[in-house]
Order: sequence, then structure tokens, then C-alpha cells
Amino acid sequence: MARAWRCAGLRWAAGGPVLSWAGGRRSALARGKRVAFAVAEGGVRTCVGAWGHACTVRAGVPGRSTGARCEECARLDRAHSVAADTAADDPRPYRVYLAWFGPGLVKVGITADERGTARLLEQGAVCFSWLGRGPLMAARRTEELLRAALGVPDRVPYARKRAVRAALPASEAERAAEIAGLHARAVALGGWPETLTPEPFRPVDHAGVFGIEGERRGPAAVAEVAELVAGGAVGGELVAAAGPDLHLATERGVVVLDTRLMTGWELVSAGGEPCAVPLRELGRAAAGVQDGLF
Repeated sequence: MARAWRCAGLRWAAGGPVLSWAGGRRSALARGKRVAFAVAEGGVRTCVGAWGHACTVRAGVPGRSTGARCEECARLDRAHSVAADTAADDPRPYRVYLAWFGPGLVKVGITADERGTARLLEQGAVCFSWLGRGPLMAARRTEELLRAALGVPDRVPYARKRAVRAALPASEAERAAEIAGLHARAVALGGWPETLTPEPFRPVDHAGVFGIEGERRGPAAVAEVAELVAGGAVGGELVAAAGPDLHLATERGVVVLDTRLMTGWELVSAGGEPCAVPLRELGRAAAGVQDGLF
């Protein structure tokens, strides 16, 4: 019987995207690598729990959920997150950033200073710049200031990020122009917390890292995986990766797989099976012991 694996999510390391698996094993994902797996026949997607603790009832979760948590575990996960403002006494320094995902798609956010650029890579930010550094609540107040005064949102739906990824401006300067203007307007605002130190505009571009720039750019994606299903399979050559998304060249064209859809399922190794899961077209509605799954 094929060994089953449980995905623990995608992380970005210095060398690129890495899939983590329950038990600690990791799979580095280099462009050109074949990614192929199947959902076990008769499988059921179950809640992944919260904060390292298993779901007490192993609740079932919908195939289209990117969180893979039941209502109770989702509540617990949210309650302990920085976004919920329940850790006001966190002594670590934080940074405020402006991130750009495509024309008209800009957000403001915060991340722990010790995480470096990991948060931006995980979100699929094509270009970003730091805005300031300071204590958590000062960073949070600055984020709110930009939302209120400049109308900059603190989140951009992944569906919108995917929709514009194939038609980004060609040069780094063009990709940085929008946040350059916002950065200038932001530092000119009054009302910044005194404990937050402003940072100069220094754009960092991830298009080359993601594989969506120039000669590294692969064919445009034609569809995205809507959900995984029991008995379904996904297989293709990795041509690009941005945030949680893997762009896979399949027999049906380039398909985007949001790796958050993999969590909660038991997955098995697959070979040359065709891509057999529900897809949503982009541009319409928005032997021996296995060493690894792939």
C-alpha cells in the first residue's frame, strides 16, 4: 500500500519554496521539478487543528477551504494571532511594509522584524518596501493610519493576485512606481507614533524569485485548482511559484495550485496521471520505502 503523507503547508526559505510534511520532512521545490500527487481513494479532509494541537474531534472541512480548520480551531488560531491584537505586550520589534501585487493591488501590513522578507514571499508580493520599524502597537497604529488617511487596504484577495500575475509591467521601476508614490504620501502624514522609526523607500522585487519575469516567465496560467477531491490527482512541471501558489505545466495548460488546499488531506505519490481535480478557469469568475511524496 502506498504511503500516505499529510501536507503541513508551504514555506519560503532562502533557496525558494519548500513544502512541509507532518513529521518534519520537507520537499524543496525548484523550477522544472515535477510535482505529482493524488488524494487517497475514499479520503476525507480533516481539520488541521490550531497552534500545534490536533483537532479534538477531527472535524471534516470543505475541500475549498484554504484554512483547513473547523470553526472552533479557526477561532483559536485567530485568537492567538498578531492580527487579533491579543499580544499587545509582545516585546519584539515589528516592521510596517507596503506591498504591491499588480496594478492597483497594494496593501499595508506588519511583520515581526526577525522574519525578514518571509512574510512578503508567503503573500506573493511582487514588490515591496519597508515603511517603518518599532514596537508592535506602534506598527499596528501606523497600519491603521494608512488605512484611514490614504485608503490603503490591509489585505488583497489571492484570486485578484492570480488574475493580474500574467500581465505585470516589464521593468522593476514600473513595478515599484505605485508603492513609491504611496511611500512618499505616507511619510508626509502627521500622526505617526513617536516610537516608530520611518524607513527610506528601498523597493525589493520578487518577480525573478517567483519566476514570473522576463526569460524566467513561463506560459500564462489558464486555470486554478478549485478543490482537491478523494481519488483526484494533480501533476505537472513547476514553472513558477508565488506565495502559496504553484504554477504547474499540465496536459491542460498551466494550472495554479494553491498549496493551502493540500492541507488536511492524506496524499499519496502519483506518476503520470492526468490532472483530475475540479478546475476554475482564470479570467472568468474571479518500490521500497518512499523517501518523499515527490
